[in-house]
Amino acid sequence: MLKIRMQGTKKDLYWFRRFLERQEGVDVKSVSELFANKGTKKYFRMYAEVERTEKAD
Repeated sequence: MLKIRMQGTKKDLYWFRRFLERQEGVDVKSVSELFANKGTKKYFRMYAEVERTEKAD
């Protein structure tokens, strides 16, 4: 399993989450809520846990 930290604008984070969920060979186990980064109102972070599926091998 991989734990991924993603950082960017809200729009980019939601786009990448949908992108990950549509990939064959990747099972998205969980995705956190958005967290604001200190010192900016533009950039946020989000965490995901993903695993390879049988198709990826």
